[in-house]
Amino acid sequence: MAASSRDTPKGSIAAGHQLTAEAGAQMLRDGGNAVDAAIAALAMSCVCEPVLASPGGGGFAMIRSGETGKTTLLDFFPQTPRQKRSGSSEGFHSITADFGSATQVFHIGPATVATPGFLAGLSALHRQGGTLPFADLFSPAIEAARAGHIVTRYQHYLSTVVRPILTATEAARTLYAPAGDLPAAGSLFRNPGLAEMYEELARKDWLRTGIAGQILKEQEAGGHLTRADLENYRVEPREPLSLRLGAATVHLNAPPAAGGVLIRYALQLLEGSGRTAFAGALEAADRARLAARGDLQALLDRPMRQQGTTHISTIDAEGNACSVTVSNGTGNGEIVGSYGFMLNNILGEEDVNPHGSADWPADQRLASMMCPALIDMPDGRLIALGSGGSSRIRSAVFQVVARLCLEEAPLEDAVRASRLHVENGHLDLELPGAEADVGPLTDLFPDHRIWPEKNMFFGGVHAVSTDGHGTFSGIGDSRREGAAVIVE
Repeated sequence: MAASSRDTPKGSIAAGHQLTAEAGAQMLRDGGNAVDAAIAALAMSCVCEPVLASPGGGGFAMIRSGETGKTTLLDFFPQTPRQKRSGSSEGFHSITADFGSATQVFHIGPATVATPGFLAGLSALHRQGGTLPFADLFSPAIEAARAGHIVTRYQHYLSTVVRPILTATEAARTLYAPAGDLPAAGSLFRNPGLAEMYEELARKDWLRTGIAGQILKEQEAGGHLTRADLENYRVEPREPLSLRLGAATVHLNAPPAAGGVLIRYALQLLEGSGRTAFAGALEAADRARLAARGDLQALLDRPMRQQGTTHISTIDAEGNACSVTVSNGTGNGEIVGSYGFMLNNILGEEDVNPHGSADWPADQRLASMMCPALIDMPDGRLIALGSGGSSRIRSAVFQVVARLCLEEAPLEDAVRASRLHVENGHLDLELPGAEADVGPLTDLFPDHRIWPEKNMFFGGVHAVSTDGHGTFSGIGDSRREGAAVIVE
């Protein structure tokens, strides 16, 4: 869904769910700024996008201060525990997710939990630029969690894919399948425990609520987290990874995240435009990822996780912007007390933990493919964008950025354009409708798959922009039921 306005709006927001976008828009209407809108939207995303966002996960936020012009990256991604607890194999088991055309094994349980950064990230975002009190920022999420919201087709599909995780324990079944099965599309889903959590967070820091104690109680059955992990977790401010692209300046996620480095690498190698040029640059970046040489070595010697994600982009009339991407892995199957959310299972992912229940480096910030981004265009426009989509985040953001900066495509066209992805020598290509011959491209990639329709596989780029003079636009990627709102 796209939106635009020239009638002195207060700002714009794009996100992966209509309610997520509306929660942020409400803050802009109430006099808040882009950071306030992002915080409210993040809170709501945990309510209506629970497979992708959770207080038990973490993420990254790229923030622009309208007052100073400074761009800052906040890293609130999960950290590996400080110590490995013996007997953790009891808290580590496997399930099989069914994607219809394929299945995938996931590891869940208390032993798969890395130290979450989401709640610390909300506080850090607020300190960085929030102006409204948490009680106001959490109000839309509290109302939706308590009254219920209508399950969309996309969210229902995601829940069916990870059904074994959402029904892995009695507490999870009580929350996500209260009538015996997962709520169908069009049905009402309530989560009063999450409303209770946000009400507590509005009154005091999360480490002083009952949340921390309930996380540690969940960890008693084979998990690794201790009170020291929670209390010593720090949100890390970082300098963005910036580059000139044409006449524009692009700000990307910095190491130890991998996404920004790989996107920059591909952009610097890009020669020309169009599918063949895009595929060539992405293939070169993927070869570099596999080789892990040069500048990439220092980055990719860290374990990297890249499962389910969602993204939010906001800009306001004062020039503040916030681009934020979050993830919970796929969830570990355990509900934190009565608070209505699931902890992450990031230590259970094979790239982090390839050989068993405790094959990870202690006390290390994990790498990620997530890459919230900001673009300063030569005509004075400011664009905020990012994507969910696992390993396809890098190709989705790369292609949209290239179309915006090098082809001067309008924002909506850049997001809606067909995409491709190259990984391990294999090409995936969207080819909806009767489009031009792609024989030369598929000849270069004999191992390929043609997708006849646009698909969530290729990410969900949610983007907003402003010209600095009162004109805003935004688009939520239809591949992932995205939504955009301009606030008058």
